Formats: sequence, C-alpha cells, structure tokens
Amino acid sequence: MSHTIAAVSTGSQVSAIGILRLSGDGCAEIAGKVFQRNNGASLSEAPDRKLVLGVLRDREGRVIDQCLAVYTRGPHSYTGEDTVEIQCHGSPAVLSAGLEALFTAGARPAGRGEFTKRAFLHGQLALTQAEAVIDLIEAETADAAANAAGQVGGSLQKQLAPAYDLLTDICSHFHAVLDYPDEDIADFRLAEYADALRTQAKALYNLLSTFSQGQILRQGIAAAIVGKPNVGKSSLLNRLAGFDRAIVTDIPGTTRDMVEESVRVGSLRLRLMDTAGIRETSDTVEALGVERSKETAQRADLVLFVCDGSRPLTDEDREAMDLAQDAPNAIAFLNKADLGQVVEPADLPFDWVLPICAKDGSGLESLPEILETLFAGSAPCDGSILTNPRQYDAIRRAYEAMLSCMQGMKLGQTPDALLTDLEEAMSAMGEVTGATVREDITARIFERFCVGK
Repeated sequence: MSHTIAAVSTGSQVSAIGILRLSGDGCAEIAGKVFQRNNGASLSEAPDRKLVLGVLRDREGRVIDQCLAVYTRGPHSYTGEDTVEIQCHGSPAVLSAGLEALFTAGARPAGRGEFTKRAFLHGQLALTQAEAVIDLIEAETADAAANAAGQVGGSLQKQLAPAYDLLTDICSHFHAVLDYPDEDIADFRLAEYADALRTQAKALYNLLSTFSQGQILRQGIAAAIVGKPNVGKSSLLNRLAGFDRAIVTDIPGTTRDMVEESVRVGSLRLRLMDTAGIRETSDTVEALGVERSKETAQRADLVLFVCDGSRPLTDEDREAMDLAQDAPNAIAFLNKADLGQVVEPADLPFDWVLPICAKDGSGLESLPEILETLFAGSAPCDGSILTNPRQYDAIRRAYEAMLSCMQGMKLGQTPDALLTDLEEAMSAMGEVTGATVREDITARIFERFCVGK
C-alpha cells in the first residue's frame, strides 16, 4: 500500500491552467475532501479517465476555484497507481491553498521526481524512459526535445535490448550446463557466440559514439568569444542574445570577467562566454580576466575570434588568433564592416571568416548554416542519441567488458573466466535498463527531477 502524495505539477508562475496531482491508494478519497463535484456525487465514483466539474476548497472550506478533476484508476495511469489531477486556474495562490488543503486531508508532499519514480517502480516506464522525462522537460531546442521524446517512447531501451538479451542467453546457457550436467542440454561453447558478441559490441560502440552529439543537444555548444580589447566582442554577444547582456563602451578593458549567456542560433544552442580582451596589462584585475579568457578558450567547443576589420591586425590580434586556432572549432569575425575593410578574409587563417557589423547584425545571416556544418551530427534526433553521462559511463563499462571477453577468447581463456567479463557487462547494462539498478543509484537519478513530475 502506497501513501498518497500530492504536488503542483505545473510551474510556479501565473498561467491559464494549473494542475494539482495526487497518486497513491486512497487518493480519490483525499482529493474528494477538497474537490466537490457539482452533481453531488463523490469523486471516487467518477468514471475512469473522464473529466468532471466541481469546486476546489481551501483547508477552511472556502471555495477558491471552479475547476475540473480526473480520476485514473491504476494500473492504467502514469504512476501505475490510482491518480487524481485537479485542473484549476493557474493562480499560484489558488494552487498553494489547494495543495495545503490536500495535505490537511491526508496527503503528504511528493519528493523530487517521485511520480516518475513510482512509474518506474511499478513497471510503467523503463529506467531509460524515466530519465528521458527530465531531459524532455529541460529541452531547449526542438532537436533536444525530439531526441528526449524518442527515449521516453523507449528508443534507447530498444537499442540496448539485443545486447542485454544476448548476454543473458550466454550466461544462462553456461550456468545451465554447469548446474545440470545430467540434463540433455547442448554443450556450452562460447566460440559459437563470437559473431553475435562482435555484432552487439559494435552496436554499443556506435551508440557511445553519439555521446558528443548528445552533449551538444543537452548542454549546448560552449562558445568563447575572444579578441583584443574594443573589437566588439560584447557587441557580438548582445547581438546574438537579442538584448544588451554585456556592457559596451569605447573604453578598452571594460569586460574584465566572463559574461555568459545561452542563445539560440538556428537549431543549435550556444553557451556564449564573452571574455576579457587579450592584451598585456599592468592592471591586476584585468590581468586575471585575461588569464581566465585564455583558460576559457582552451576548454571551449567553439571559439569565436573577433577583430576590428577596419584596422590593421596587431600582435594582440595574433595572440587571440592563436588561441582560436588551438580550439576544436573556430569562426573568425571581421567586425565593424560599416567602417570600411582593411583586413581581408584571406588574411585570416580560418576556414570560416565572416565580415560583420555587430551593431546592426549584418553579415551574421550565414552563421546558423556554418554552425550546422560544424556541429550537426549524423545520428537522427529520434531517441538514438546518447545524452546522459551516467548512461554513457555504464554502457562504456559494458562495452569494455565485452571487449575483454572477446580478447580472452582469442587467448584461450577458460569459459568461467570469460563469463566473469560478460556478467560484468550485464551488470553495467542493468544500471541503464534498470534490471540491476541499486536503490542508491535510483535515488540519485530522480534527484534531477523537479517536484510534481
């Protein structure tokens, strides 16, 4: 018997609709003390999965809203338990008062991710699907949402199933022969599984290779803007952000510490980092900012080099260029095109050079296409891209254990020694599928969630 939990499952801001969610044995009776149907019947008698009209009362019995409720009987609900959702107007005050009334009536506050955790524990969602729920909630691009939606639909689970099933078959065959020698069971020969092991190990490798694309989907592209002082780095950030995020002045050295902003460019998300201008300085604070600029550029996925195209290049420009060229990806911007162009694109040692005017945005039209060329992965965003670091680590360990087994086969190791590797691979994959997941891992997974989900 599970205790009834309750929470606001919509946001905390003013909205048209707000939802109070309950799950657990007796949730209809508890909700019925707060929500009274207009026809006088009890909520527990409401038709399954049908909206009914009524009023919501606070803990003092006052009517605070006219609203709807739906009672879904388990196991045909999100959590697998009896659930009730009260759909009222999205006033934070109404939702708060309604929630307090539910607690007074006997519900307890839901923990972070507890609704989805109950769905996992009741077999309504595989662990990969449950983890994808929060990725879908947090998705900031359409591609990230599509990939998360695919995983909520079971795409990742389906990719892992053949490898896990193969390992299960191998281990069960081995132990059956070992434990029941008198039974008529085919002899165990691990070599007969060699081709299947190679096939599934390759499938895991291909899945692991999507992780870099997955990190871009999930976190965006870490993009450092570098250049000497007063070339328009902050103006470029403001233009891409669409508002004045960074202070812009004619005084060199205005930016002394890193300014960050997440922006959408086409279908991709950039985590822009405006850095202090690269130059020699006796100012202690600015010098620290310059050093931080260099460190940021070294860690970035993409460096955006900015120079004043209306003036000849200087040693400070070249130092910033060197930083950009050391990055995995780089784009150069010849800024201040409205003032005339002294530096030509051919003068810069970059594959991508854009003459622009950061003040009015001219010249930035081709940036989305360039970013797509640099960062758009080959895997479709249908749930087949691995985005979760925890899952990546577990699948990597499974892959390495399978490789160890295959190498041991070539060296002629005994089956019992090789099966140790395969059981290790099964255990690692079970951390992803949920087959062998420990309670502490489960708790850590759902800590990422928000209350009400």
